[in-house]
Amino acid sequence: MHRFLGYIAKILVLVVILFSAYQMAIIALPYYVPPFPTDIDFLLSKQLVIDLRHWMIAFYIHIGSSVIVLAAGLTQFSKTLMFKYPKWHRNMGKLYIFMILVVSAPSGLVMAFYGNGGPPAQFAFVLQAVGWWFLTYMAYRTIRQKKLREHGEYILRSYAMTMSAITLRLGTYGVSVYKANNGIYCEPEVFSMLCYPHFYILVAWISWIGNLVIAEILIWVGLLNYYLGKPKEKNIEF
Repeated sequence: MHRFLGYIAKILVLVVILFSAYQMAIIALPYYVPPFPTDIDFLLSKQLVIDLRHWMIAFYIHIGSSVIVLAAGLTQFSKTLMFKYPKWHRNMGKLYIFMILVVSAPSGLVMAFYGNGGPPAQFAFVLQAVGWWFLTYMAYRTIRQKKLREHGEYILRSYAMTMSAITLRLGTYGVSVYKANNGIYCEPEVFSMLCYPHFYILVAWISWIGNLVIAEILIWVGLLNYYLGKPKEKNIEF
């Protein structure tokens, strides 16, 4: 029974992550269709910065690479791929790490300084981008040192940061739906944690801190034992 429940849990996680990658692709696609509109969806809230060339370059790089990062990172949690097809596991891992260190995190950092919600949210986005880069670098460094368990821990933390793009959107969407269903209309002079910018600042922090807490819980309960065996057992090196 325990084994069956574990199997169901893995399928659910896989479905959620695949759906997240699909949703990111759906979100990114309209921006790449000529004439490359700047007055739709997210860019509607960025009209003050769309004339900044460096911001627009960072934006297109970031949203395009996010789909690749989500998909490539997902492969790192396949036990079958890890042990039966280690070459594919390594190559996809290299792609994941390269995209974050060289493309996604740096472009995200540029965007962070112009984030919605003012300085408190911008500070959250800057820390997120720097933390994402650092955790991914540590994943790269530990695998180079053949410290497989530490590598697994850092990859899990890194992917938790990667998934913050999804939790941020789920958070903002959830609040918007809740307000619409309950007839909550925000006025500039009324303070409410459900109104902008207060709710956005909160979501900007929770979207990645919450994911990291979940990652740490998974590490603490022994998720890596599923891949590497218990700490006293001999680990398989690639």
